[in-house]
Amino acid sequence: NMNTVPGVDMSTGSLGQGISCAAGMAKAAKYLHKDDVRVYALLGDGEIEEGEVWEAFLFAAKYKLDNLCVIIDLNGLQIDGPTSEVMPTDPVDAKMRDFGFRTVTIDGHDFAQIEDAFQYFHTQTGAPTAVLMNTTKGKGVSYMENQVGWHGKAPNDEEYKIAMDELNAQLAELEAQV
Repeated sequence: NMNTVPGVDMSTGSLGQGISCAAGMAKAAKYLHKDDVRVYALLGDGEIEEGEVWEAFLFAAKYKLDNLCVIIDLNGLQIDGPTSEVMPTDPVDAKMRDFGFRTVTIDGHDFAQIEDAFQYFHTQTGAPTAVLMNTTKGKGVSYMENQVGWHGKAPNDEEYKIAMDELNAQLAELEAQV
């Protein structure tokens, strides 16, 4: 929510408008010679089915918006079901390269890989960057993992307690390993 989260300049949704706004912001920063401005846009793999998204990708590549980092969450699910059944977009990596993006594919649950991808973005010039994050929807919560029904749905109090207990147990296990 752009009204409550510092650094979030646009709250959009799943219709692809976020990347269009982000590309415009990146182009404006270039036009104003604000070389320290970096723009990040987070999209879902269902969202990239929107035509407006592909138009924004073309715009970003045409204007060599190397200050733009597009992060795509590839969990294979969207509100209507598996992306492979609703509207397949694979291979996303090849398509992004064909659109003129520098492309990095990572495990979206590995914080070191996420940090490395952003460091890569900061070192590149001449083209926008796409970070493709392979993820599992609802990871770490037994009843949510890979369940399309949890798209945009909030847990009730009992479900919330179960989820937090499971996530806290996993956190304790990780801390014990360190």
